[in-house]
Amino acid sequence: MTAKILSRSAVAVAVAVALSAGYIAGHRNVPTPEIITPVQAAMMPAEAAAKTGIPDFSGLVETYGPAVVNISAKHVVKQTAQRSGNGAQLPMDPSDPLYQFYRHFFGGIPGQGGPGAGGDDQPDTPSASLGSGFIISGDGYILTNAHVVDGANVVTVKLTDKREFKAKVVGADKQSDVAVLKIEAGNLPTVKIGDPRQSKVGQWVVAIGSPYGFDNTVTSGIISAKSRSLPNENYTPFIQTDVPVNPGNSGGPLFNLQGEVIGINSMIYSQTGGFQGLSFAIPISEAMKVKDDLVATGHVSRGRLGVAVQSVNQSLANSFGMKTPQGALVSSVDSSGPAAKAGLQPGDVILSVNGTPVADSSDLPSQVASLKPGTSADVQVWRDKATKTLKVTIGALSDAKVASKDTPAEEQGRLGVAVRPLTPEEKSSASLSHGLLVQQAGGPAASAGIQPGDVILAVNGRPVTSIDQLKQMVAKAGDSIALLIQRDDAQIFVPVDLG
Repeated sequence: MTAKILSRSAVAVAVAVALSAGYIAGHRNVPTPEIITPVQAAMMPAEAAAKTGIPDFSGLVETYGPAVVNISAKHVVKQTAQRSGNGAQLPMDPSDPLYQFYRHFFGGIPGQGGPGAGGDDQPDTPSASLGSGFIISGDGYILTNAHVVDGANVVTVKLTDKREFKAKVVGADKQSDVAVLKIEAGNLPTVKIGDPRQSKVGQWVVAIGSPYGFDNTVTSGIISAKSRSLPNENYTPFIQTDVPVNPGNSGGPLFNLQGEVIGINSMIYSQTGGFQGLSFAIPISEAMKVKDDLVATGHVSRGRLGVAVQSVNQSLANSFGMKTPQGALVSSVDSSGPAAKAGLQPGDVILSVNGTPVADSSDLPSQVASLKPGTSADVQVWRDKATKTLKVTIGALSDAKVASKDTPAEEQGRLGVAVRPLTPEEKSSASLSHGLLVQQAGGPAASAGIQPGDVILAVNGRPVTSIDQLKQMVAKAGDSIALLIQRDDAQIFVPVDLG
């Protein structure tokens, strides 16, 4: 049926072209157009690309496509069942690439057992997940995503020439979602590693991988954004693209037009399980650092600062006397961490680390994580309307966070709170030395999100120890202030518009 449809379409196009040519030929004042046959068009891709502005990717694919591999990882997983609307059991095949996709990104299969999902558990059943990878050295080292091989008992790598190898998992780092494999082979085709920092938003990029098991599928698009911070992904400044990426593409390379790998395709944002215009790649520079650690030691070492930070908006910038919103606002400091020992305080705005600007709070975790534990770093902060540089000895990250991002309360637009001093018991329970407990909130404070139960610790970075002191600070403030509050176990800055 497909062949018939295509044939009829070709005939219809030919008739249309003939009629058009005849009409134009009967009107001598109109020049006859040059008709290019499909065969002629196929013979000059470079000229066609020049005319349309769309690049020709064939050379890139021909040169580096053989270095892209298909990865099959066999697991033992719980077999569950999906229920239809009438309660009937609908089996979900664990070998389906969508199974592993939903399992990794959404914590379970729609309608099936797993975190947050209903379903009837069945006996353990072997399954296979499919993914992609690429060869980075001729002696068999391969990069892929950690989630592709997570929990796998047997990993098989298939090359474009149909050779298959059993692979050893050298190491996998879940925090960065990077894994290193090794196959016993030599003289293998390899990719060329590029520099993601040189890439620009709007540039063309190409992905090669195995979506839904279709080996060496090529898709293209542009870079949509850089240094994108994603929920629960603190340490990776993702490259966002509109390249079609689907389950099975995970672990595959993202190329620039020079044929250099600038990223590892890692995840998509989707409401359907398929591509919807948002795909994210791990910068190859980050992945190679992880690779070096995994190959050398089997684990990844990351630096730790010991602060919680949040973004600086215009209201907070005004409160701290900053001309523009920038940097990472320190909302709390681990009392035993490297930052506290160096003198960092809540209310400091971190502007740079070792001279590298911190444009937003999302930049800080990856910058700190990339530093070696035990090394010294110059941290420039904004404090009391001036810059100050502190020297910090970077700690080692274990289970603690490098620098967590807290979400400030919703800000809507003089203070309007009823407060009282904390009792000694409350101070002890919350490990606080000072603060005022909010009993009622109204006016600007309520509009900014201040709630009963919050503890006001500071105004514009200055500690508050009494109600009178709070009144004086508010009276002397301008149109906006920043309140540092303790809410549950977190400290956050809340900007309040006093109008």
